[in-house]
Amino acid sequence: MATVIAAVGGSLLRPEIDERHAWLEGLVSVIRDRVSMNDRIGLVVGGGAPAREGIELARPLIDNESHLDKIGIAATRMNATILREALSDAGVSVSGTIPTRVDEAVLLLEERPVVVMGGTTPGHTTDAVAIRFAIASGAEKCIIATNVSKVFGEDPRSNPDAEPHDNLTHAQLQEIVGPAEHSRAGPSQVVDPVGVSEAKEAGLVLNILDGRDVGLIRAAIVGEEFEGTLVKGD
Repeated sequence: MATVIAAVGGSLLRPEIDERHAWLEGLVSVIRDRVSMNDRIGLVVGGGAPAREGIELARPLIDNESHLDKIGIAATRMNATILREALSDAGVSVSGTIPTRVDEAVLLLEERPVVVMGGTTPGHTTDAVAIRFAIASGAEKCIIATNVSKVFGEDPRSNPDAEPHDNLTHAQLQEIVGPAEHSRAGPSQVVDPVGVSEAKEAGLVLNILDGRDVGLIRAAIVGEEFEGTLVKGD
């Protein structure tokens, strides 16, 4: 029996992802199997394309990053509802509501084996929310399921020779993602720098992986070796 929290990147629900219906079905199957083994799982879903598109539409009219963040948060909760309903229809015992605060999510996870949520308040990305959820719930680790294979020293889109990392310390990851601050609504990094700082302070293990492969998410949940980046303390 384990408690694991995962940040599920909103990019994984985008129409551009091949076989996204099969991906969603596979994720539901993994969660259902782990619940049958008495695991407790929290899922924090990102906003992805709907969040970015909504923010882009509103930005010329709204000159306030907190207000723009609220648009992104609404998109995360829509995506979370998609996943929650898919789990519920598959017979998984999942919380009946989408919590809007981490403390609410922790209480729900004591009542049900699965809790699905999106963002909380402006300035906090879903990565940071997932990391706070993991710390508050005493989880063994936080999985960051994104659309890249590993953490790279530089953006591989601009530098094809960027070095991938199998293992990093929190300090090394912080150096890659930058200082612990939230600057602008919309853009995303491989891991939120504010979340990295809080994981470092708490000594929380991070598993960063390509969530498009549901098998990698399963391997990380059960504690098997996985293709990705393992982040631990110094």
